[in-house]
Amino acid sequence: MKFTKASLVVSAAALSLGLAACDGPNENAMEDAGEQQAEAVNERVDAMEDAGTISDAQSDAITDQAEDKADAMEEQGEAMDDAQGV
Repeated sequence: MKFTKASLVVSAAALSLGLAACDGPNENAMEDAGEQQAEAVNERVDAMEDAGTISDAQSDAITDQAEDKADAMEEQGEAMDDAQGV
């Protein structure tokens, strides 16, 4: 499972670099912040799962929630850029 989560993070980072030229400054900043927060959550969740304090299903749910929050942050940054005409 860890390989899959790491693969998703790496893939998302690679895709965001490819699309970064199309994004405005607020969107880029919010996306970066969201990804950093999601990665921090992912690391804590992996440690908790390794320690046996949470199940795989709980780990997946928490990780999904963190990724959804990161996506929402990026969308908020895009809306800010759109409002500023960027």
